[in-house]
Amino acid sequence: MKKSNTAMMKAETAADCPLAMSLRGFWLLLPFCLHVFGPAVPGAQAGSVPSAAKTLVWGPGLEPDIVLPARFFYIQAVDTTGKNFTKSPGEKTFEVKIDSPVEQFTRIWIQVLDRQDGSFLVRYRMYATYTDLHVHVLLKNKHVAKSPFILRGQVYHEGCDCPQASDSVWEAHMHCPESFPQIDTDLSLFPSVDLDRNAHEIPQRFGQRQSLCHYAVIDNKVYVKTFGEHVGFRIFMDALLLSLTRKVKLPDMEFFVNLGDWPLEKRKPTEKIHPIFSWCGSNNTRDIVMPTYDLTESVLETMGRVSLDMMSVQANSGPPWSEKNATAFWRGRDSRQERLDLVKLSRAHPNSIDAAFTNFFFFKHDESLYGPLVKHVSFFDFFKYKYQINIDGTVAAYRLPYLLAGDSVVLKQDSAYYEHFYNELRAWEHYIPIRADLGDLLEKIQWAREHDEEVKKIALAGQQFARSHLMGDNIFCYYYKLFKKYAKLQVTEPKVREGMELVAQPADDLFPCSCHRSRTKDEL
Repeated sequence: MKKSNTAMMKAETAADCPLAMSLRGFWLLLPFCLHVFGPAVPGAQAGSVPSAAKTLVWGPGLEPDIVLPARFFYIQAVDTTGKNFTKSPGEKTFEVKIDSPVEQFTRIWIQVLDRQDGSFLVRYRMYATYTDLHVHVLLKNKHVAKSPFILRGQVYHEGCDCPQASDSVWEAHMHCPESFPQIDTDLSLFPSVDLDRNAHEIPQRFGQRQSLCHYAVIDNKVYVKTFGEHVGFRIFMDALLLSLTRKVKLPDMEFFVNLGDWPLEKRKPTEKIHPIFSWCGSNNTRDIVMPTYDLTESVLETMGRVSLDMMSVQANSGPPWSEKNATAFWRGRDSRQERLDLVKLSRAHPNSIDAAFTNFFFFKHDESLYGPLVKHVSFFDFFKYKYQINIDGTVAAYRLPYLLAGDSVVLKQDSAYYEHFYNELRAWEHYIPIRADLGDLLEKIQWAREHDEEVKKIALAGQQFARSHLMGDNIFCYYYKLFKKYAKLQVTEPKVREGMELVAQPADDLFPCSCHRSRTKDEL
């Protein structure tokens, strides 16, 4: 059991936040400095009012060349004395309007999300492409900070097929990090990639028993051939590749995507292993890990047909910490033995754990052991509880990004499975670890109750990690850097193989766009 602060976040002051850094670094660190280090500088006092001149506004949604399904930026309320608000000054404090001086009407859906900590996340989804977009941030009809923010030139919407020809220019515009540790780890197992051998051997090894997609990207067009019966999940990979090729020119490449839950490549690195792209990895497999289909879809469909995404969670993270229920919470289905053990533990210790099944599928339901099934709970209601239990399902529990993004602390089960970002998480810094068999869960809950301030810091650090590493711009960067580095390993020519079909871009007949970017590659 951890008893000291040595593995916790270091206590620093706002003066430690560097002034000179990359723009991406500024975005990522500014909210961290404002909210984590904020207590070192007294916050705005009760009764104070926000200042239009001193309030801060920043983020990728204020840059014209960052094309995302839902663009976003941040507002940090600051009072007249220059102190940051650490609690909400009111949900309707700021008004945001977006227009174009050359268009009479703009089809843009805007939401101002109150994060309840003195900051706001503004997101907007464009349904057409506009020129010289003006973003107005208003406080009682006064312009805030440097409002109106002018996004000059063509501002392309998600459906516009207008790829940036230069990879270096696109990465610079997106402020992509230099590297991702998981990509480097995964691809280190493959000194070279023989596409001809893979095209022959991978379907033989996996094509009959597993569900696979063989993709080719040639001249920025996507082609696919499927193997196996259950290939419905290809819609997520199709959508991601089409979205990415509308934004940037991908390298010519071929690769295989595993559409199932479990990673596939179980051979040792010393044997002849094949590169298989999967949404989940494990300690005893060699698959190349991508962001999960769930997280990918939530990025592509933000403000669309899905309601749970990394932005919506930030505005629905429950009551203030002091008002949350000091009970560990879990809901889900019976996809792992440890989940059955958890519900039994909850029934034996209801004052410590509130865990119940919403569905039985894998095991026989014995109501005497596991109690009656309960109704589904809105995910946002999870955050009425201080402690969130994260236990594997069939593989890694894909809800972890959203749990981290809330305002509760995560008690994460030790697991052989992992998602693309797990190796950047730190136990006792971003989450509280629990044993795989849950043998120390009650002990960890009791420890958390006795160390409330330390646990609150862990919850906040986990939240900041999710805000910094798991938003849409980072997900697009991850996929692109993965494809780019993988493509360099190819030692045979990628091509459209027999049986592959074109994955066509969706028609955008209602609001077609004219691409003004150069189709020839230029250097930054």
